[in-house]
Amino acid sequence: MQSLGKPDRTGIVTITQAIFHQQSTEEIQAYDSPEYLFWQSETYQIAKRCLDICVALIGLALLVLPLPILGLLIFLEDHHSIFYKQQRVGLHGRLFTVYKLRTMVADADGYLTQHPELQAVWKRKGKLSHDPRITRIGRFLRRTSLDELPQLLNVLRGEMTLVGPRAIQSSELAAFGELSQLRQQVKPGLTGLWQISGRSSTTYQQRCVLDCIYVIECSLWADVRILIKTIPAVLCARGAC
Repeated sequence: MQSLGKPDRTGIVTITQAIFHQQSTEEIQAYDSPEYLFWQSETYQIAKRCLDICVALIGLALLVLPLPILGLLIFLEDHHSIFYKQQRVGLHGRLFTVYKLRTMVADADGYLTQHPELQAVWKRKGKLSHDPRITRIGRFLRRTSLDELPQLLNVLRGEMTLVGPRAIQSSELAAFGELSQLRQQVKPGLTGLWQISGRSSTTYQQRCVLDCIYVIECSLWADVRILIKTIPAVLCARGAC
């Protein structure tokens, strides 16, 4: 992904139109990201953290009920671990371990190594259409987003937040170019603009732009709107794998 520079609030509309309508990104007005002074009010940070803790506690309490059943179904399919964990990039570039219910075969990375053509697509798009590594129960978990719920533990621990950019791997930072530092000014989120804008039906470049747009426009009201819009997106499985 080429560097898009740092947009101002007017440029946000230009970026969205240029990326989502496949127009030339060279027409986007850019500026030097080091000059950008990222700032969040203390009131917003406190309110956001309180919301994170309350929702995470409620969500984890509710997860206790279906977890044994889901865990048993995952284990019975291939007799491997029910959880998937991986290192992701957090606030200010700090690495943390993210937790999910496992939706793929046990050695998913090894599967890509054995299939170079799929690995090439993965590196280019960050997703595979009809990914053969996803298990039967995994497809259900992804369609309903139930696989993401263990990340509420990350939210409770303060490594993630309810609403924010996607939790990405270190290898993906290069795709953001000059915007990589901007993206790391906030915690990654359980949901965000990407999740309510088509999820897997969007291109990788579109997802990168949506992540950065959130960082620039984040506010408590924006977070509440995204959380509300996440509900129908999940229930209708829009853009789910």
